[in-house]
This record gives sequence, C-alpha cells and structure tokens, in this order.
Amino acid sequence: MVTVTIDEKYCKGCLLCVDACRPKVLKKSDIINEMGAYIPEVTPEKCTKCRLCELRCPDFAVLVEED
Repeated sequence: MVTVTIDEKYCKGCLLCVDACRPKVLKKSDIINEMGAYIPEVTPEKCTKCRLCELRCPDFAVLVEED
C-alpha cells in the first residue's frame, strides 16, 4: 500500500507535481489551503511509487510512503 500526502501548509498550488504524475495519481481539485492555493487531489490506488511528484515539488510538500 502507498500513501501520498500533500502538506497543505507548504503547498503553493503550482501543480508541478500534477504535471509530473504519469499515472494521474494527483489532479487539480477545488480544495484551497489557507494561502489561497489549490491543493492537488490524491488517488493513491494508482500510484506506481516513482516519486516524480516528490522530486518536482519545489517546496517539499509531497510525500510518498510505502506502508
């Protein structure tokens, strides 16, 4: 099982993680954090554990963990 977490405190809504995600685990959503940024929606069942979303995030707001 894989857990993909977006830390809403650090996410600025650039969506670079969404662009990097080939299996479309992350997608733009209507969820807005306290800074007014759109937080990506996560569907971890599709995750292939490539961690490209983590690598592309300039603010280290994405975390991929294996259970």
